[in-house]
Amino acid sequence: MFPIFYVVGLVAAALLALSIGANDMANSTSVVVGSGVLRFRMAFLLFSVSQLVGALFQGYMVMKTLGRGIVPEVDVIGAIAASLAAFIWIMIATMFGAPISTTHSITGGIIGVGLAYALFSTAKITINLFVIRDIILSWIVSPVMAMVLAVPLYYIVKRFYDSSMRGNRFNFFVIFFSAFSAYSFGANDVANATGVYITVTSRYFGLLDEQSMRLLALYSSFFIALGGIVLGYRVVSTLAFKITRLNIPMAIAAGFANAFTVWIFTTIPYLILGYGLPISTTYAAAGSIIGVGIAKSKSLRGVNKKTLIFIVFSWMLTLPVTLVLGLGIYYLLAVILGVNV
Repeated sequence: MFPIFYVVGLVAAALLALSIGANDMANSTSVVVGSGVLRFRMAFLLFSVSQLVGALFQGYMVMKTLGRGIVPEVDVIGAIAASLAAFIWIMIATMFGAPISTTHSITGGIIGVGLAYALFSTAKITINLFVIRDIILSWIVSPVMAMVLAVPLYYIVKRFYDSSMRGNRFNFFVIFFSAFSAYSFGANDVANATGVYITVTSRYFGLLDEQSMRLLALYSSFFIALGGIVLGYRVVSTLAFKITRLNIPMAIAAGFANAFTVWIFTTIPYLILGYGLPISTTYAAAGSIIGVGIAKSKSLRGVNKKTLIFIVFSWMLTLPVTLVLGLGIYYLLAVILGVNV
């Protein structure tokens, strides 16, 4: 029975990765597209290569958290349920151009599966509330940190930009920080698609966790890139053009603030606590863009409030919707397949 379930699980992971690319490619490419430095297709190529490198070099740091941190042992049906829950919500949001948190989505799905275990299973399954606490704190801190970092950076960059001959070297910085953002995204968000399959892959193929994580990172990175090129433009348009109008200094400041924030939350907690924090790269990206919009106008007039309300409302829906979907899909699959829950 296992091979069939595992294949279904990999298909679910591919679908989830596709939706993540469609929604989250905007997080790193919005500054380079919104400032007019690169067109969409070139920005996509930059994103695809950079996120792959980040996934392969540092993706294991957050995979460990989502794969074993929240619920210590996620079975195949649980992994499929969590993946489908996140996929359904991310695709709905993407069709409306809403830049939601894919990290938020898969975390909600996993918590829903964990609740299904707790409510319906006779086995003693625990949900690590301390890890959930740290993740939720990171969701709050990351956009605030990106916003606060972006404001002074904008003034520093603008001073150099205004006093120089400008030229292409400033475009280079926009491209570099966009690539750094995509690298950080790959390191943090590749876990969203395949982190829940670490236990299954390691157990049934006799691999070390590290080996499983590398293979899963490569697998999901391909589908993330595919989702970006096929469906990514709607959310890119929202972040690149609808929050504020980006110029070169704004793009440099926002790009660095976003990339640095995501990289810090991926790397430092892993070195100290043993697990990287799966923060929302969307929250960090939006926070940095809002920050430079406020800095440029020195008030909230620099950001589109209607777009801001639309984005925040979609964020608020994400966790409860995916939690309910994860719980419901797991229970439904278990009943249909005759598995003891």
